[in-house]
Amino acid sequence: MKLIETALPGVVILEPDIYSDARGFFLESYHRERFADLGITAEWVQDNHSRSTRGTLRGLHFQPGFPQAKLCRVVAGEVLDVAVDVRRGSPHFGQWTSALLSAENKRQIFIPRGFAHGFLVLSECAEFLYKCDDYYHAHDERGIAWNDADLGIAWNIENPILSVKDQTNPRLRDCAELPIFQQP
Repeated sequence: MKLIETALPGVVILEPDIYSDARGFFLESYHRERFADLGITAEWVQDNHSRSTRGTLRGLHFQPGFPQAKLCRVVAGEVLDVAVDVRRGSPHFGQWTSALLSAENKRQIFIPRGFAHGFLVLSECAEFLYKCDDYYHAHDERGIAWNDADLGIAWNIENPILSVKDQTNPRLRDCAELPIFQQP
């Protein structure tokens, strides 16, 4: 497994070793010891799977009281995956990074606790899988506007398909609850 650093410390892209032959391919999407060797020691407690159509943008979501690290991948289609540092006091607060995840490239992105997360579906449809190291708590879910001008995320779409909830997310500067940055 190859680890690729991003502009945000802790957010990394993982490129698996793929073994292909005439029958198809095999890869390990998760191996606790190998991930620990790469510095990823999250204990996963929940797996999620979503299917979305082209132009769907989910996010940017985070949980301030019950923050979640996430390990994300796409098994059908292609998405632009985005992480935003929302930890008050972080030297990278309000900065974002992105990765193209697809069934073809088989890459994953690890997003540590304290980051908002979202993705945009670029293909006709996409199946998106992600592990979380804490449970989803509906009462604790918060969001940031996908088009927050202060963030300047290059989604390259003008009118994405959004949930009703995501249509009303505030700008980052107007979020009352954010996790506090803690030195690693």
